[in-house]
Amino acid sequence: MLRLALFQPDIPQNAGTMIRMAACLGLAVDIVEPAAFDVSDRHFRRSGMDYLERAAVSRHDSFRAFDDWRRAAGRRLVLAETDGAIALPDFAFNTDDVVMVGRESAGVTPEVRSAAEAVICIPMRPGLRSINVALAAAMVMGEALRQTGGFPGRDETDDADAPPHR
Repeated sequence: MLRLALFQPDIPQNAGTMIRMAACLGLAVDIVEPAAFDVSDRHFRRSGMDYLERAAVSRHDSFRAFDDWRRAAGRRLVLAETDGAIALPDFAFNTDDVVMVGRESAGVTPEVRSAAEAVICIPMRPGLRSINVALAAAMVMGEALRQTGGFPGRDETDDADAPPHR
């Protein structure tokens, strides 16, 4: 199962939105502490709605604890950053990938960046800074699910003979 990791999230509405997306798409979520808000934050709860209880969320006390866990599990760390070396459309995802997004205010630390096996970016028009982190996570995870056949409720044999949707 693909996983989405939130590195020290600092906007509760974005974190709640990403966890809601993950619950709907069958993705596990890792929160790398410290977060800038408590999980009882009303903005976090409102954004995640009742989906928070349906999401598979793991919390890690630090990046080191998270990195030790994911290495022991044999999972590749794919970092999504605005200055990533590989464009999203050119990257090949695996089902055991952990895709990490950084803090809205500061991205990730050099330690996190150096631990990543791949650093990808969403190609954008020149002169624009970034896409909202929750939207970026949705774009990246959607492409990862498309590539790995991981969208819920889809059985590849069901549409083998069906014409493509336009």
